[in-house]
Amino acid sequence: MPFVVLESNLPASSFSEDFLKRLCSVTAAALGKPEDQRMNMVVHPGLPMLVGGSCTPCVLVSVSAISVTDTAEKNKEHSAKIFGFLTKELGLAEDIVIQFLELQPHQVGKKGTVMSFL
Repeated sequence: MPFVVLESNLPASSFSEDFLKRLCSVTAAALGKPEDQRMNMVVHPGLPMLVGGSCTPCVLVSVSAISVTDTAEKNKEHSAKIFGFLTKELGLAEDIVIQFLELQPHQVGKKGTVMSFL
């Protein structure tokens, strides 16, 4: 059950519903997770931000998931796919940073319990 949080200083108009659905598809495919009933995404646009000492247009992405963000090799592959999509869609070059966080099943709640019991 991945959680994807995208934060950016780009305006809300840069992130249409179609963009969100395509980002969901790309991220789900990269992580090997089904889109329906699993992916959770939120976009926070128009934030005051600084990346690498600059306030130029930028994106920070946090990807948290169970069992698919636990190695450098996996995250390198995920990063390439997500970065490729974002650079193409948003026209950004270098100002995209992706953070991967490994979750344990007991850290994710759903249906009044945690994933360990589902």
